[in-house]
Amino acid sequence: MAQTLQLAATFTLLPTNHPNKHSSSPIMCFPKIRAEISLQEHPFPPNAMRRKLDSSWIGGFSLGIDLGLSRTGLAISKGFSVRPLKVLELRGQKLEMSLIEIAQQQEVDEFIVGLPISSDGKETPQSNKVRSVAGRIAIRAAERGWRVYLQDEHGTSTDAMNRMINMGLSKTARKQSHDAYAAMMVLERYFSEHGKGTEMVLPKQLDLQEKLRKGPSSDSDDLDFF
Repeated sequence: MAQTLQLAATFTLLPTNHPNKHSSSPIMCFPKIRAEISLQEHPFPPNAMRRKLDSSWIGGFSLGIDLGLSRTGLAISKGFSVRPLKVLELRGQKLEMSLIEIAQQQEVDEFIVGLPISSDGKETPQSNKVRSVAGRIAIRAAERGWRVYLQDEHGTSTDAMNRMINMGLSKTARKQSHDAYAAMMVLERYFSEHGKGTEMVLPKQLDLQEKLRKGPSSDSDDLDFF
C-alpha cells in the first residue's frame, strides 16, 4: 500500500523595522510575504523543486503519465523542454511493468502522474482509480529508488488538443497522439510550478522508504540521494 505526501511551498514573513513615534523600540511590520522552498520540509522533493533550489543538481528524467481507461500517454523531460514519448494500450500489471521498463531505458527517476480534478477543484470518480494505479506503480518504483508524484491535470486534455491543432497536426495524428500530448501538458505544468502542490505517493513499507532516501544511485551505499 502507499500513502500520499503533500508537497507545498513554505511561506516566510519578512519583517521590516518601522519606527514608532511613541516608543524608542521599533515595531516589527510584515508588509509582504515571500514564498520559500525548503528541502527540510520535503524529505523526498521532486526533481523540479531540487533544480529550482540548485541549478547544478543533475538528477534523472521525469516521466509524465496521463492514465486513461484503455490508453496511457507518456511524455518525458528534464525541465528544459518537454516532448511526448508514446501511447501505451495496456492495463494492469502489463502497464505497470511497461512503465518500469521504459523508465529504465529513458533514465527516469521520477513519475509525474496526472490526477483528474473537476472544474470546482474536487476529485472525480476517476481520481480514485488513478490513485490506486499510482500506488502500485510507486511500490515497484521505490524498489529502484524512484519516486511517484500526483499532479493536478485539470484542463490538460483541452490544452493538448489546442497545442496539436496549433502545430497543424492532422485529425488522425491528433487522435493517435492526444494522450501523449496530454501527458506533456501535465509535465509542463509540473515544471512551470517547480513541483509545488504535487502529492508524493509514498509506500508505507519502511524498507522502501529507505530505498527512496538512498535514491537511484548505486555508486555508494553511504551516499544519500537527498
